[in-house]
Order: sequence, then structure tokens, then C-alpha cells
Amino acid sequence: MVIATLLLIFSIPQMDDTTKVVNESPAVVSEKTTKDSTLVASVSLPSAPEPKVKADAEPIAPNPSAQPFVAVKPVIVRPRETPRQRKIWYGLLLAGHSGAAFDAWSTKRAVVGGYGQESNPFLRPFANSNAIYGATQVSPAFMDYLGKQMMVSQHGWVRKMWWLPQVAGAGLSFASGAHNVGVVH
Repeated sequence: MVIATLLLIFSIPQMDDTTKVVNESPAVVSEKTTKDSTLVASVSLPSAPEPKVKADAEPIAPNPSAQPFVAVKPVIVRPRETPRQRKIWYGLLLAGHSGAAFDAWSTKRAVVGGYGQESNPFLRPFANSNAIYGATQVSPAFMDYLGKQMMVSQHGWVRKMWWLPQVAGAGLSFASGAHNVGVVH
């Protein structure tokens, strides 16, 4: 990038040097040049080439109905999230993932202590290990994605309920965690 900039700067001729250009080379006259110069002087050359099109012709005007282009269909602008919605979304994201971590902790505590077993068949293989903490984060991540997509939906009724998946997921996680804590004495 730097080399390209330097080449661009140094390739531009300096403005004050262009006015000082003077041909200081001595003129060399020979017999051959004097014969050619007399031949050229006898023929009159025009100062500029003649145009191929006659100037008295009328210019072509563009059709005014074709200018400017009018759109047939209006441009559809996708709804955007507001800063307030973004802050609420991050708060619900934090609540959902915290609830999932609380549910994982209480489930592992109940299963390892022998007070119960994991009823979710997808989480059952992870119930006896620390992998349950990562496995329970899948559902809140999906709910976060779903809520974000609902926030910028084309349908107004969906945009009004964008918070529902995150609130439902967080509420279920906290309720499950509270149940597990109540099971363990």
C-alpha cells in the first residue's frame, strides 16, 4: 500500500517544471532536411482535421418519458432493532444462560447424590459429568437466535413477541433448577 502511494506521488510531474521545458539541443541542418522542408512548405496542411459529421445537423434529444427511471415496486426495508431492544435482548441472554447453568448445577448435584435421575433423554448421557454445563447451554443459544430473528421479522405480530422464547427458556431453566434444589436435602 505504501509502495503504491509512493509510486503514485512520484510519477506525477511537478507543475513548476512543466513551464520551464526548453529545447536546448542544437539544431542540426543537413541537405536531406532542407529538401524535405521545401517539399512540405509547398503543400498547405490544415491546422486541424476536418470533422466527419456536419455541424449543422440537429442533436439527438433523449426521450423525456424514459428519464428518470421510476421503480415499479417500492423498496422493502427490513425492520431493525432499536438500542433499547438490544439491551433487553442482552439482559435476557444473560438470564437464560444463567438459568441453564443453575439447572445444570442442580441436576448434577441431584444425580451424583443419588436423589434422582435426569428425565431429559438428550441430557441423560451428560448428567454424571461436567459436560452437562455445556450441553444445557444449547437450548438458551437457540432461544437467543430465535428471539433475535423474531425482533427483525417482517411480520408485526412476530416483532411484538420477540422476547417470548428467551423468557420462556429462562423461566423453565430456573424452575427446573429450583425443583432440583428442592429434591436434594
